[in-house]
Amino acid sequence: MKILITGAQGQVGKELTYVAKEKGYDVIAAGRTDLDITQAQNVKDYINHIQPDIVINAAAYTAVDKAEEEHDLAYAINHHGAENIARSCEKHHIPLLHISTDYVFDGSKTEPYSEKDTVSPLGIYGESKWQGEEAIRQTLNNHLILRVAWVFGAQGNNFVKTMLRLGKERDELNVVADQYGGPSPAKDIAKTLIILVDQYQKNKTLIWGSYHYCGTSKTTWYDFAKEIFEQALEMGLINKKVKINPITTAEYPTPAKRPGNSMLDCLKLKTTFNIEMPNWRDALNQVLTELK
Repeated sequence: MKILITGAQGQVGKELTYVAKEKGYDVIAAGRTDLDITQAQNVKDYINHIQPDIVINAAAYTAVDKAEEEHDLAYAINHHGAENIARSCEKHHIPLLHISTDYVFDGSKTEPYSEKDTVSPLGIYGESKWQGEEAIRQTLNNHLILRVAWVFGAQGNNFVKTMLRLGKERDELNVVADQYGGPSPAKDIAKTLIILVDQYQKNKTLIWGSYHYCGTSKTTWYDFAKEIFEQALEMGLINKKVKINPITTAEYPTPAKRPGNSMLDCLKLKTTFNIEMPNWRDALNQVLTELK
């Protein structure tokens, strides 16, 4: 079975390519230089030429703060790019697995967000991702949207790697302690998507729709940072203790507002596909081992 992975150079895309090849799938890993998803004709020609059995769209504009300035680029990739892929998939009767985000919610809810909750993006990034979701829903029946949160891994740019870099440069760091979420390991997101591909290959269909995926248990950026430095020090990735100071969101203003609560309710995914959510602390240990 042939899988087309778009956004193959991103942190999830790289993991997807590795996991899919390890499983023995025929993988076409398309990075930005291979396929510009913002160009509808390019997407049509590429998918027509490749003729994949399934597409996984891991391509996204993820610079949350820069998106507030680069509106057009964020929408071109996250909204119109997703729509271009969905249109070509619809034409060739190809199913699409698409990665989305917790940023479609405003984070004002105290409980984890379920797939039934009303979306209310706070910024351009979340709004552009939501528009992409809607374009897929309106274009293609055979789609599965997987919303993830706080993605981290050994590949690409993410919170873990930023903390390690800053920890080597400084003795003290201020980290936001009033935003909650469940860190999602990129490798586990990739494994989950390939489990879905396995099930599609076996059954020639899936229970399509939107699903949530994130790590357990709930934490804050502050506690996440503390765990990163504790494990990194123990493993010898850093050679000193770094003091972490808890601060509020108000004390760390950013161009784009962040959801206060990014925790996702993953029960639907678990019960539908028998997929367990990862323990982010264990996954962090694996990522730090890989980085070492």
